[in-house]
Amino acid sequence: QWDHALRLLVEMASAHVEMDTVTYNSAVSACEKGGQWDQALRLLVEMASAHVEMDTITYNAAISACEKGGKWDQALMLLLDMASAHVNINTITHNAAISACEKGGEWDKALRLLLEMASAHVEMNTITYSSAVSACEKGGQW
Repeated sequence: QWDHALRLLVEMASAHVEMDTVTYNSAVSACEKGGQWDQALRLLVEMASAHVEMDTITYNAAISACEKGGKWDQALMLLLDMASAHVNINTITHNAAISACEKGGEWDKALRLLLEMASAHVEMNTITYSSAVSACEKGGQW
């Protein structure tokens, strides 16, 4: 239903309805669920242009969209953007980025993220470790 979400955004803009973070987050999340990583990133650009604040939910959905689209490099760029913008990076954020690296065969980057989580005292869970182990397995690093 990502295409419906994007159409609704266009209709809202045409009707001069103010779009906020929650509105955009819903659309980014719809794109993520629909595997439309490029549309999710386009929405982030649109948010920045409209001076709409991006929060943890915005970035988590966009990183997950990149993960599903096999765009590990874009996922890591978003993680850097979050840090630069001082947006809270949580377990879900890291898990999505580690999973993106795992799917992209980037085991070393997945392990680097695991170390960053430990250094930043970000809680790790079963998904964190499973994705990191899977990344190592896929990279022949076991």
